[in-house]
Amino acid sequence: MIIETRAYARAGLLGNPSDGFFGKTISISVRNFGASISLYESPELHIEPQPQDLNTFRSIFHLRDSVNMLGYNGGIPLIKAGIKKFGDYCEENNIRLPNKNFTVRYRSSIPRQVGMSGSSAIIVALFRALMQFYKVEIPLEILPQLVMVTETEELGITAGLQDRVIQCYEGCVYMDFDKTMIQTQGYGRYERINPELLPKLYVAYNTNLSKVSGKVHNDVRTRYDRGEQDVIDVLGQIAQKAEDGRTALLEGRPDDLHSLMNENFDLRCKIYNVPESNKKLINAARACGASAKFAGSGGTIIGIYKDDDMLNQLFVQLKKFNARVIRPFVV
Repeated sequence: MIIETRAYARAGLLGNPSDGFFGKTISISVRNFGASISLYESPELHIEPQPQDLNTFRSIFHLRDSVNMLGYNGGIPLIKAGIKKFGDYCEENNIRLPNKNFTVRYRSSIPRQVGMSGSSAIIVALFRALMQFYKVEIPLEILPQLVMVTETEELGITAGLQDRVIQCYEGCVYMDFDKTMIQTQGYGRYERINPELLPKLYVAYNTNLSKVSGKVHNDVRTRYDRGEQDVIDVLGQIAQKAEDGRTALLEGRPDDLHSLMNENFDLRCKIYNVPESNKKLINAARACGASAKFAGSGGTIIGIYKDDDMLNQLFVQLKKFNARVIRPFVV
């Protein structure tokens, strides 16, 4: 029997990047793109390499583009790290695994290096497959933490809880990363919001190769840890946007998110060095009448549009900046 599991791309609706600083966020899963795992029993444990894991290239430029897009090692390290962390979890919790092996294969349609969390989607789908294969139950609130430490501890990837929470819970989720809760139990307060309450959303992502996500956070992290009041205040204001957005959605005021999303990005610019190319994308979307903010760490933006005419304008105008516009499929 072949086990098939999936996990989807995600976009931060409000509150990011306060999630790494005990803040609050609202995120959506973007089912337009996903990572899938196929897993079946076999005599030995075997990880099937994909084209991006191979070491044959058409030219020096093909190698360069492959490294820019996928890093030096493709997806195999993600799979190895996930399997190891699953084994660690079972051992720490006295869960005895049956003596059987498997072959695992991964695929992903999530655009890489534009902040849609392609790496963590592979790991989430892998954990789901391993849980099915070994009949192990991992509590839903614990799973995002396991996925995160797979990336941070095993692979040295800069990662926060928000992306892993929405990929594990799916749909639309409000998250409160209360410091006391995180430090005592390893997870915050996660509340599902009915996606039918959301306004009309678009997502636009850069189709050119982009920087590896994670590197832009380092300076702010240092300043936050140093206790710089400006940084702490701005991150607190960004977190408040998520709380205000939750209230607006639950009270049937989805249009309020238009200004909240714009303010979220404008606050971000006060403490982060946002590249001019990304600002141009934001400004082009706003010139169409839409709201616009980063969906993650850069390369992808999200916002609200009013009608089909505005959506068509976004298609045309953002294409000039090598950006593809989609309507996110949220269930």
